[in-house]
Formats: sequence, structure tokens, C-alpha cells
Amino acid sequence: MKKILLYVCLAVSALSLSSCNEEEFLKEVPQDFLSLENAYVSYSDYQSALTGLYNMVRSYEYSEMGFYCMLGTDIAYNARRNTDRMGDLVAHYVPSGWLVKIIWENQYELIKNANTIFSRVQDSELTEAQKTLILAEARFFRAFAYRTLVYYFGGVPINREEIISPKDDFQRDSKEEVLKFMREDFEYASSNLPKINDVVDGKVSDLVAKHYLAETCISLGDYPAAIQAASDVINDSNTALMTKRFGSRVSAVPEGDVYFDLFQRKNQNRKSAGNTEALWVIQMEEDVIGGFTVTTGSYIFPLERHHCPCTYLCTDPEGNPAFVANGLGRSNFNSAGRGVSFMRTTEWHLNQNWGKDFDNDMRNSAVNIVRTAVYDLPTSKYYGKSLIDPETMSKNYKAQNWRWYPWLTKATCPGDHPEALYADKDLKTLTTAAGNTYADQYMLRLAETYLIRAEAYMYNNQKDKAAEDINVVRRRANASDVTPSEVTIDYILDERARELTLEERRKLTLYRTGKFVERTRKYNEYQGSQVQDYMALFPIPYSFIEANTGAKIEQNPGYTN
Repeated sequence: MKKILLYVCLAVSALSLSSCNEEEFLKEVPQDFLSLENAYVSYSDYQSALTGLYNMVRSYEYSEMGFYCMLGTDIAYNARRNTDRMGDLVAHYVPSGWLVKIIWENQYELIKNANTIFSRVQDSELTEAQKTLILAEARFFRAFAYRTLVYYFGGVPINREEIISPKDDFQRDSKEEVLKFMREDFEYASSNLPKINDVVDGKVSDLVAKHYLAETCISLGDYPAAIQAASDVINDSNTALMTKRFGSRVSAVPEGDVYFDLFQRKNQNRKSAGNTEALWVIQMEEDVIGGFTVTTGSYIFPLERHHCPCTYLCTDPEGNPAFVANGLGRSNFNSAGRGVSFMRTTEWHLNQNWGKDFDNDMRNSAVNIVRTAVYDLPTSKYYGKSLIDPETMSKNYKAQNWRWYPWLTKATCPGDHPEALYADKDLKTLTTAAGNTYADQYMLRLAETYLIRAEAYMYNNQKDKAAEDINVVRRRANASDVTPSEVTIDYILDERARELTLEERRKLTLYRTGKFVERTRKYNEYQGSQVQDYMALFPIPYSFIEANTGAKIEQNPGYTN
């Protein structure tokens, strides 16, 4: 019996020695917590990872960074004229500055996470169809991150796959190489993402990828390809500009117009609101995990707080309260909610950019840009009088004129805040938790695609077609037609300001078109004189240069580390 057991043991040992893979045997795979080894297995695992990419984009674009991408440009500046919030451009354009570091690190974090999905899904056991969908979304977000990097910094290192070990020898690829890499990713995404009517609100589709492909092709000088990609978006049977009033506030605001309706709560989405102009809408859910918390005022996207003036804090000429519930703010067209006066639009955008269409352009109507404010406390002897008229001017406004300025209603929801934010619904006074813009936000809508195609047509020496595209947007706004001879890149940038202010990341657009220095100097009455030639690019963050000990990273011209 002992001999039999001995033979069995020897046989088992021999079998083990001949077939065991030590690396696999010793490899530890966690069973009770998530790690890189077990986080990417099922299709739902990859969907969760992709949701993380959406969250990264929302958390970057719709946070304080969203405002830094508008402030200090041709359209907006620090309303209080202090050194905070891009008030001092020179102080922010330094390699050791926090602003450039955040922009750089956020985009490379997005690229890293997209590359992790990209690398791991290819060896997964998912179906080929599932792999293709996941790769399309991951590659879209990778290209979207490089879009920010290449326009702000120029040539940057391209990371093509997941980095799984320390690396300190990055090298800058040229701007053209980065753009070509983006083009490949956007092309793959546009060919493999679902059709726009097949995605839920908030998800990217083939048309979103085609829009950014068109933009990328313009930067590469391939204008026919840009025209084709943009045309695919515009000519899709599921897209069209909204031209008639629609949605939640048609009856409540009879003096409104279709441009006003585009920005009202619950009107942004394709599926739920029938908005055929919406291409990519960032979702801002109330009081849910991953959304924003209404009752505590967590500032997910505090556009109301930043752009709207603190009208409700203005006193009468004698220094007495002159607004209902002074200090709490009101949700109406007179008081702009819980604004704190951080970002005002430039004089050029407010009064010059409209030209001969100042009185008839819908985007400049009284419901879209509020240019007056009156005392609304019934017991005040100044009730109904203007707070900015010389004879009835607010006392503290006279001393600090940042307390009120004309504002764009798309920054908030006048008279339509979430119920939990009203201190008194009848008076429309708000609690101190207000300050967010409580509506879903357009990352991209069709009007911008028309202007992108117009840009491609212009560069392709087809100004007649460029004018046609611009006029589609202008006619919706009741503005007069532009002639082909008037179409220039500056005119298109003017039109983008009229149509997209507070939506597009204006600084990125100006950098993409090479117009940041020129136009900010020309049109920003407060900060134009601060702009230096070297600001045509952001500096490469010193923290990255310092850590990259295995290779030299050249700094952008005009900066010293």
C-alpha cells in the first residue's frame, strides 16, 4: 500500500513539474476588491469604465475650468477686475502655474483611462461587435483629450496605448502628428459609434465624432474632408435647427423666442424634449449620485453664480434695501438669481458685435440679454426706478459697478429654479444654496456644425457656400444675411460669439484658429493690454518637464522654466 501511494505521489509531482506555468501559478488575482486584473472582464465592466470618461469630461468642462476657458478672451473678463479668476493673465501664463498644470494633467488622465480601455478590450473575451463599440467610444475620448492639448500647447507627447510601468522619457510629437492621430481616432469613432437616434441622451454618437473630425481636418488643411464630415452631420435626417418655439416655458414666457427656449430647463435633450438641434448634451441630474445636490448647493456647474450679477445686493441711492428679500436673490429676469458677479461679457460683445442687427437679432432680445434692472421692493420710494440711471443710481453700485451689468439669461433659469431652492415661491426668492445652472448643458449643437462647415468652405475658396451656412444660423435668429465677400475667419468668430457665447470654450476656439492674441488685445477692454505675443501657446507645465528626466522636453517659445 505504501508503495502504491509513493508511485501516485511521484506521478502527480512529475505531472506538476511538466505542466505548471510558474508565472501563472504565482500570479495573484484579487477576488474581493477591484484592480486592473479583475475590473475589465464583462461588457458591463467596460461600460462602467466608459461612464468614467464621460464623468471626467463633465467634471473638467463644467467646473471652475469651464470659466477659465472663457475668461480673458474677446468675450469675457473678470467682472470685479481683481487678480483672481484670470484677472491677471501674465500670472496664469507661467510654467509653474496651477492653471496649465490642471489642464495638462486632466487631459492626460483622460487619455490614460481611455488607453486602459483601449488596450484591455482587445484581448478580452467579448464579442467582436462589443469590442468595436467600446473601442469607438474610448478612441473618441482619447482624441477629444488631445484636441484640448494640441490647441493649447501645440505638439505634445502621443500615448498610443496603456502605460503599465514608470516612464520618464516622453518626447513631444509635432502638432501635425497629434492632429493626424486625432483624425484616425475620430474617423474610427465616426464609423463605429451608434447612430444619433440609437443613443440615450448624453452619449456620443457617430455624428458627434464627425463634427470633431471636420474640425480636425480644418486644422490639417484638408478642407474637402472637413466639408464632407460636417455635411454628414447637417444632412442627417435626424438633425435640424429648432426654428419654432418649443418645450417647457412657451406659455410661461410668452415674450420668449426659440433661442430662449433652447436653454430652458428640460429642453436640451433629443429623446425627452424632441430637440433635433442637440448633438451632445451633458446631463445635470438633480439630487442623484453623479449629479448635483440641489439642497446643499454643490457647485457642479455654477454658471449662474459666476456670470450673473449680484443685483439683489444693490441698495437704493440712499443706501437702503431696494430689492425683495435683499441678500437672498430672486429667480426672475430682473435679479438673475444668486449671481456673485465674477464674469461679465466685454463691451464689444454686448454692444458692437451685433452691428446693424442690434434691434432685430433674436440672440440679443430682451429675454436673452437683460440690459436693465429696476428696484422691485414695493415699499421703497424708488420702486420701479432704474438702479443704473444717474438720477436713481444705486449707492453701492456707484462705488462698485461690478454689482450689476447686462447678463445672458442662458446662464440661469429665470423663474424656473428647482422647487427646493425657493425660500419663498410666491416672491421667487432663493435660498443660499442656489448658484448652479440647473439645466443640461450643450457640449455640441447643430448650429456650431454649420459654422464649422462655413469655416471649411471659406478656406476652400467657396465663400458663397460659407455665406449660405452662416445665413442658415442668422436667419433663424432674424438677423440679416451676410454676403460672400464679408466672410472671413474673423466674421465667423464674430458669429460664433453671437450664437455660442457661454456655451463654447471660447479660449480653445481662439487658440485653434490662431486668433487668441489678436482678438483679446482688440476686444477685451480690461485685459487686452495684458496679452503678450508668447501667449499664442500655453507653457508646458514645469512639473512635467522636471519629472521627464530621461529625455528633454522643449518649452514653448517665450517661457522660461
